[in-house]
Amino acid sequence: MIVVVGLEFEARIAAGPGTQVICSGDGRNLAATLASAITDDCRGLVSFGVAGGLAPELEPGDCVVGSAVVAGSVRLEMDKHWSQTLLQTIPNAVHGVLAGVSAPVSSPKAKQALYLKTGAMAVDMESHVVAKVAAARGLPVAAIRVITDPAVRALPEAALIAMRPNGTTDIGAMLRYVMRRPAQLPALLRTALDARAARASLLRGRRLLGPGLGMPQFQSA
Repeated sequence: MIVVVGLEFEARIAAGPGTQVICSGDGRNLAATLASAITDDCRGLVSFGVAGGLAPELEPGDCVVGSAVVAGSVRLEMDKHWSQTLLQTIPNAVHGVLAGVSAPVSSPKAKQALYLKTGAMAVDMESHVVAKVAAARGLPVAAIRVITDPAVRALPEAALIAMRPNGTTDIGAMLRYVMRRPAQLPALLRTALDARAARASLLRGRRLLGPGLGMPQFQSA
C-alpha cells in the first residue's frame, strides 16, 4: 500500500503498518518517484490529505472520497468498491469528483471558475498523478481528501510563501511576511483554524480506516 500526500503533517497522519508514504511537496517528479516505488507486492495507491474546496457547500473538515479525478481533458476513475468502503467507514464523507492541478488554486474567483469548468467538489495537487500511475500499473486507487480552505475563502499569500518544496512549513518566512504586511494576520489566523479542523478530520478518518485504509483486498489478505 502506497499513500501519497503533499505535506509533511499529512505524512505523519498517514503513516502506519503496511503503508509506504510518499510526500510529494510541490509535486515535481511525483509520477517518476511513485512509479519507481511500486513493487510487485503493492496492493494499491491512495491519495490522502487536505484539499481546497470548490463546491460552495463544503466546510473545513468535510471529507471527500473521490469518485474520479479530472485534470485538463483527462478523467480517471477511482476504485468503486474501495470508495464505497471509505464512504461507509468515514462519518459524513461525501462522494464526488476531484480536480487535479499543478499549482495551488488560492482565490475564490479561481476556485469558482474551476468548479464551473469541471464540476469537481475539491482540488488538490496529487490525486490526478496518483490515479494516472495506478491506471498505468493496473492497480486499485482511492482518494481521501479533507477540505482545509473552503470555496469562499482565499489562501493568504503568507501561507503560500511558507510552503517549502518538500512539503514542510517555513514558519520564519511566514512570520517575516506578516511583519511586513500585518493586514494579512486575520486571514492567516482564519486559515490556521481551518487547517486545524482539517487535521482533526484527517486524524479521525485515519484511525477509523485502520492499517489498510479501508482497502477491501488488504483487509481480506
